Amino acid sequence: MSARVDFGRRVLVLRRQRVAVRLEWRSVIVCSVLALAVAGTAVLALMTGSFQLSPGEVVSALTGQTTGLVRDIVVEWRLPRVVAALVFGAALGVSGAVFQSTLRNPLADPGIIGFSQGSYTGALIVILLINGTYWQLVGGALIGGVATALAVYLIAYRRGVQGFRLIIVGIGISSMLGSFNTWLILKADLDQAMAAATWGAGSLNGVSWPQVAVGGACIAVLLLLAAMSSRPMRQLELGDDAAAAQGVRVSAVRLGLILLGVALTATVTAASGPIAFISLVAPQIGRRLTRTAGITLAPAALVGALLCLAADYLAQHVAPTPLPVGIVTVILGGGYLGWLLITEARRRL
Repeated sequence: MSARVDFGRRVLVLRRQRVAVRLEWRSVIVCSVLALAVAGTAVLALMTGSFQLSPGEVVSALTGQTTGLVRDIVVEWRLPRVVAALVFGAALGVSGAVFQSTLRNPLADPGIIGFSQGSYTGALIVILLINGTYWQLVGGALIGGVATALAVYLIAYRRGVQGFRLIIVGIGISSMLGSFNTWLILKADLDQAMAAATWGAGSLNGVSWPQVAVGGACIAVLLLLAAMSSRPMRQLELGDDAAAAQGVRVSAVRLGLILLGVALTATVTAASGPIAFISLVAPQIGRRLTRTAGITLAPAALVGALLCLAADYLAQHVAPTPLPVGIVTVILGGGYLGWLLITEARRRL
């Protein structure tokens, strides 16, 4: 006889033959509301600009019922930026979720522990020294991020890797790379330095359909790998000993997850520059909304997409002058980081 299992919360169980998926009702509802908020913000961004459009005109252009100027404005000019904000924000949210879950620390953000700086360093070398193509920029950002991740991992390794030690080492590496990046910009030609500095603030201004297609394809593969790795990631939250007792190869799985998070961050950095703090904020907001025991990927991705899209809208249409999206995320994320540090300090007292 089968007995109903009490999980302590209302759950939705989907079964098909030998495969079963358990979803918490609150998480399903929160993700649905977040998806509607993302869709509404995307339509608002497509409507707003020097040429104002109505929601009906936007929907008609997206469904192919309208041609001419309205279609060009929506599909060719505004839609690439909106899609980039959604895809890149989701990638950053999942990247932060991977780091925070793997290292069991809410401060485990690829920007704080140096991986974003490493990707930025690799991309800067390609831009300033060899004036490379977009593919070379992607490769430089990926190589820089992976090399930084391996360096931090090896320096922090001592009979295993503790999350706190890796974060401290990462902060030190990030500071050194930040100084090196500043030196590179100061030594470059004025035009190159200005372009690199603007791009380094995190901007979606130059994003076009080819960049969105390439970055989106890479991110889709990485998100699929992250979803497939969600089970060992959640097991690592129980601690290294408990995860090892369940058959998880702790060191190999942790290194693989770190490289996966670095690849997500590097892909976004190559296309738009380092967009700060979304990786830090999105997983924690998603966790508080769903009230789950650990960090889950879907809410983090949706919150990241919503934050990036909303920040870009504020930067373009609310600020007195158009700003890079990274400046708005730094303002919002800096306040959140201060609140998080105060909360964690009070909790430990």
